[in-house]
Amino acid sequence: MINGDTVLIAHIGYPTSTFKAPLIYNPYFESIGVNAVVVPMGVKAEGYPGTLAALRGFTNLRGALITMPHKVTTVGLVDEVSTTARIAGACNAVLLRPDGTLLGDMFDGEGFVRGVLRKGRAVAGARVLVIGAGGVGCAIAASLAAAGAGALGLFDVNPAAAEALATRLREHYPKIAVTVGSRDPAGCDIVVNASPLGMNAGDALPVDVERLAPSTFVGEVVMKQEITPFLAAARARGCEYQVGTDMLFEQIPAYLEFFGFPSTTPDVLRSVAQISY
Repeated sequence: MINGDTVLIAHIGYPTSTFKAPLIYNPYFESIGVNAVVVPMGVKAEGYPGTLAALRGFTNLRGALITMPHKVTTVGLVDEVSTTARIAGACNAVLLRPDGTLLGDMFDGEGFVRGVLRKGRAVAGARVLVIGAGGVGCAIAASLAAAGAGALGLFDVNPAAAEALATRLREHYPKIAVTVGSRDPAGCDIVVNASPLGMNAGDALPVDVERLAPSTFVGEVVMKQEITPFLAAARARGCEYQVGTDMLFEQIPAYLEFFGFPSTTPDVLRSVAQISY
């Protein structure tokens, strides 16, 4: 029951039809008796700077979850960003502090890496290919580097975006071999689709799955359906995989701590979530 004491967390992005977070956070808050709610707010790119600025005036708002297409833009709109967000070049969480300032952070990459490690796969020393250098791709690449990946290959349909990410990674992780421009998955230990490919019917696959080795671990960020065409094709090759919502469940405990709420485990979140496909 929402009342005058309810604490709000805005969930800002566009389109909202793909949002899954409210179906996880809100049942969890209800299950532990916390009077808080995540509210989807559809905001297009042109209206986002004004919307984010307006959040400073809400006295019952704790902060915001930020999703496409605003993660990269957010870095330049908040008062302070974490080191992880600076390396990633994107934010997916904004905390409204008591003094009215906004702190941006990024948890996509942490969630993705936690999921991979939980499944028993090694990241340290691994050769990784990341498709997509937008907000989520940059975050995943940054967290993979922090976890000790041995080599990172980056590909984006916008070559400048991949090059910019490579520059930041080389600056902060000079010992990691970073290459740009190829989406050939041959020889890779981990392949990540961090692009929007798979959100719409008829999308091309992010890589040539015939070049995937059965030993390759494949990760997905698209959450519109659990088994995307890419994951289905990789599974048919014998690859182990991680679905898009795993990244979400794994990062939520970190989000909860960031916003000052009681934290939990991914298993508890899955037990109360109301996600369906």
